[in-house]
Amino acid sequence: METKSKVLIIGGTGHLGKRLVKASLEQGHETYVLQRPDVGVNIEKVQMLLSFKKHGAHLVNGSFHDHQSLVDAVKQVDVVICAMSGDFHISSHPLLLQLKLVAAIKEAGNVKVKYLYACTDVPIFVDEDDIAAYTIKTIDDPRTLNKTLYIRPPANILSQRQLVEIWEKLIGKVLKKSSLSEKQFLDSLKEKDYIEQAAMTHFYHFFYEGCLANFEIGDDAEEASDLYPDIKYTRVEDYLKQYI
Repeated sequence: METKSKVLIIGGTGHLGKRLVKASLEQGHETYVLQRPDVGVNIEKVQMLLSFKKHGAHLVNGSFHDHQSLVDAVKQVDVVICAMSGDFHISSHPLLLQLKLVAAIKEAGNVKVKYLYACTDVPIFVDEDDIAAYTIKTIDDPRTLNKTLYIRPPANILSQRQLVEIWEKLIGKVLKKSSLSEKQFLDSLKEKDYIEQAAMTHFYHFFYEGCLANFEIGDDAEEASDLYPDIKYTRVEDYLKQYI
């Protein structure tokens, strides 16, 4: 049996990170989770880290403000996944800290700087556990090397109207609906603050323009549900049933 890569997950206690840790362990990878020195002030994260350890993960001390600690952590693994979240304030964007991680990876020398970019969002609805499962699947798969991975499960590419229709079917009722023209929607943005404008602009591109699903996937990319049919992704209708 081929040896699976050792995986370091940074941001492992976050919304997606904790799912990546779980998926990595379930798929048989020796899994390492970076823990910051100040994690002790957050009891929920401490409990989560202890749970990871109980299930077989290795906890590694490290900080983005301590270059050598990052180098030492990276030297223990074959693959690094960074699941840090971002925000709307570009000047202090947490994702910029990843440049420090890249520097540590280059110095460590044992992890190749390759990339896999996973792209998904509304109106392509994907369960976070499925995103994690697909991501971990790519680790030892040469078909995804230096490619974009689009997570576009066909049953979950839905407009807002289609989503409402599924909900109506589940609850057995027809909901009262109202519509806005494109102009009305864009005009309403003028009254919003910067963060609201940023969020609503994303909704415009996703729902109105369909920018994540209105193009063909080229030779430099792969689609996750085609590549890994063994992963039975959660369909929107099944997901919504938990709220009935």
